[in-house]
Amino acid sequence: MSIRYVDGSAREVPFDLLRLRDFDESGPWRRVRSVHGMAHYSGDYASATTGGQVVYESRLELARLLLADFDPSVCGIYAQPLRMVARVDGKVRSHVPDLLLVMRSGTVRVVNVKPASRLRDPKVAQALAWPGI
Repeated sequence: MSIRYVDGSAREVPFDLLRLRDFDESGPWRRVRSVHGMAHYSGDYASATTGGQVVYESRLELARLLLADFDPSVCGIYAQPLRMVARVDGKVRSHVPDLLLVMRSGTVRVVNVKPASRLRDPKVAQALAWPGI
């Protein structure tokens, strides 16, 4: 797992050693850009849960972010929290989840946001299957 921090540095953390505190002072893995004519609508959402801005890359992601922000069982939200890299079927694969939700129970939930129609695409299904999300 690779985590990027607000100071521009990045850190590799083995999955079995990954802890929630590793996300302190972290930032989104990718920069969210908005360009005229772009098919997706990205931006920053002012989150009551985090007390700051949370980036999103589509209106569907924004909708999921709103659900998390109004969910009383969610106490932390990280957008594009890390980059996962693994060798799958002899190929190196990488994936950046959309959200990491910290629950009041102490657990975390990794969330990917995709339209239901895209889940039938074998490439999308495979991309979401190997990380187990």
